[in-house]
Amino acid sequence: MSANLAVDGVPLIQKYFELTPSQIQKFEALGELYRDWNSKINVISRKDMDNLYLRHVLHSLSIAKIVSFRAGAKILDAGTGGGFPGIPLAILFPETVFHLADSIGKKITVVKAVAEALELRNVSGLNIRAEQLKEKYDFVVSRAVTQMKEFYGWVRPKIREDSAHALDNGILYLKGGAVEEEMDALRKPYAVYELPDFFEESFFETKKIIFMPVP
Repeated sequence: MSANLAVDGVPLIQKYFELTPSQIQKFEALGELYRDWNSKINVISRKDMDNLYLRHVLHSLSIAKIVSFRAGAKILDAGTGGGFPGIPLAILFPETVFHLADSIGKKITVVKAVAEALELRNVSGLNIRAEQLKEKYDFVVSRAVTQMKEFYGWVRPKIREDSAHALDNGILYLKGGAVEEEMDALRKPYAVYELPDFFEESFFETKKIIFMPVP
């Protein structure tokens, strides 16, 4: 089977991650939950809905190839939309606390409903702009909601200074295409992780994670 024709669904996730029976059950339920909610509140395009596990679930989980979140760590998913990357990461790291924030209320309605249906007690859906939050986090994750310079300004004050992971605390940002010009404008240290180094599917050819440590 070619990379373009790789099976979608939980077997695709298991191709790259070892899952417990509970995690398998939750990932299996995820697809139907999003299909049902997407018919009521459009948070995922129809084309992407047919490739949910590849384009949303596995893409979200790519962050776990960079860092393994510790029990008790607090992660902010800023601009979560319908719950990505936060929901898949919360399934993979059940002992880690995830706050999923978005300014659009109907999207947080979906986040809360999916988290409740999956019994994800480590997930809180917050209808709020990230810059309005008062809490501090180990990491902020997101899927390219805006230019990094603007995003950095929003979330920099939300990141704790004391690190407890192999990576320093900071931002983990999923992006596609060229990033050098955008990142160099910030004049801050950063690292780029190319997702084809971890996944063989052609969808990931131009995808990457930008890591920005926040001192």
